[in-house]
Amino acid sequence: MKIRDVVARQLRIPNVEDIFDGTQDVLIIEVVTESGLSGLGEVVSSSYVARSVVEAPRSGGGRHGLREIVVGMDARDTDGIWEAMREGTAWFGRRGVAIHAMAGVDVALWDLKAKAMGAPVYRALAPNVGEPAPIKAYASVLWGDTLDETRALAATLCQDGFRAVKFGFGSIGTSLEQDVAMVSAARDVVGEQRDLMVDVGRRWTLDQAIERSTALGRFGVRWIEEPLHPDDLEGYARLAASVDVPIAGGETEETLAQFEAFLQAGVKVVQPDLGRVGLTQGMRIARLAAEYGATCVPHCFGTGINTAASIHWMAAVGGQLVEYPMRTNALCRNLASGMPPLDHTGCVRPGAEAGLGVELHDGTVRAHLYV
Repeated sequence: MKIRDVVARQLRIPNVEDIFDGTQDVLIIEVVTESGLSGLGEVVSSSYVARSVVEAPRSGGGRHGLREIVVGMDARDTDGIWEAMREGTAWFGRRGVAIHAMAGVDVALWDLKAKAMGAPVYRALAPNVGEPAPIKAYASVLWGDTLDETRALAATLCQDGFRAVKFGFGSIGTSLEQDVAMVSAARDVVGEQRDLMVDVGRRWTLDQAIERSTALGRFGVRWIEEPLHPDDLEGYARLAASVDVPIAGGETEETLAQFEAFLQAGVKVVQPDLGRVGLTQGMRIARLAAEYGATCVPHCFGTGINTAASIHWMAAVGGQLVEYPMRTNALCRNLASGMPPLDHTGCVRPGAEAGLGVELHDGTVRAHLYV
């Protein structure tokens, strides 16, 4: 099952805002074999830079584009291809966007591999796994600009059937009083029976994080996410040792060593994004988190391809939560068809179809293709 081509499709909505919304422009990877069988993946990065990493022609040692590296290789050899991509990009890679682009190819390869097996991706990842348990989907949204907007948004998500909600960015981090008011407003609406998570977006200092995490902990938040800059591992260690509420982080990381550093700092919820780490590494990171007694929950704020991959990944490792981005633009909502539906308990299960079980909506691709 030799690889014939790697296609990088860059898609973009008409009006991209300077906000933390990864559904505004995306890079979708399709790996195609000589038989015509293909698989899909998604890159979570700068789509413009990552596209060049895929499409760059052959160059000197360690400087090749990913297409040049993997064409002709056996698509079923996911471990071998990962190492070939890592070595082939070593001069400009080893971190950052090169790994992100590799991750998109890697997810596409697992989609392909599972299709060739006639099995869903979660069974390709973990052949001995039993029937997957329901996985709670948590709605992931930005805070409203006002308390009333936050309340209205929380009410809509509850009506949509979600049993867990995460709010992030927006006006959080403005002041202790504002942070408490926002979280209080959300909790009032979602009630005590639903999980509530808070994403700070790296806006607090260490002293603020200790004070505000303690204050927000009174509202029973399941975790506080990205309270500090990801480079401040010493701050994370001091924060985790100072507060009772679990601290979450790691969405910007892409290597096993980086995740281990967060775990050593006491972070209790690590959040790899498959569009930045890939499924091959994702399985290793989940095992590593378990060794530290921590929880691995996918970060996922992109298209349905990344969401579907995250569901299969959690089914393979026995995960209990998956992030559902709730932006309303076409790339978030309408790019991928075949997404597992939310059931009456607010949970999802991976589909039984071979591969990821999703396909690109041709009309959405044509309308948003960026050339």
